[in-house]
Amino acid sequence: MLHVAVRFAFVAGYAAIVGLFLASGLYLVGLAAVDLLRGVTGAASLPAGFTVVLRGIGYLTIAVASLELGQTVLEEEVLRSTHMSGPTRARRFLSRFLVVVIVALAVESLIAVFHFAQDAPDHLPDAAAIAASAALLLAAWGVFVRLNRAAEEIEPESMAAAKREDLDVQALESGAPAGITPRGSQAAADAAGRTV
Repeated sequence: MLHVAVRFAFVAGYAAIVGLFLASGLYLVGLAAVDLLRGVTGAASLPAGFTVVLRGIGYLTIAVASLELGQTVLEEEVLRSTHMSGPTRARRFLSRFLVVVIVALAVESLIAVFHFAQDAPDHLPDAAAIAASAALLLAAWGVFVRLNRAAEEIEPESMAAAKREDLDVQALESGAPAGITPRGSQAAADAAGRTV
């Protein structure tokens, strides 16, 4: 009974986090729309409008990151209720998270370059540091995936379980009961589990 209550508390907490990510992302989309409208209609000069639009792109980048992180938490922690004990699960969760972070950093570095190139060229090294951070994270992620692949080969049952879980989530999203694949066959789920 205590186990069920604790599990419910964690799911409720994750659901609240997903809701806050969603609310934050939608708020930032609204800010970007207002900035774009201001940039098109109210800017006194072209450089001022460009700055406003760049700020809107920054808001959209953070909104995409927020929405994607919310979706990741929803799918991995609420729908799948994953346990990070297997190497496949750890790789997939971290990969989804790092994709969002790396893309957001890369876009932010481009925005910073455009902004600083016009207004404050002495801050261009700061933009370069953001880009270098994104590149370093990408390289570290590549090393992690490479090393994790060896661990997945040692534990093929972890990959099979992750694939079966994916089919269950797809069935849940399509309205079918768990255990029934979108194609409607348990044999397809078993075949997916054997395909490592």
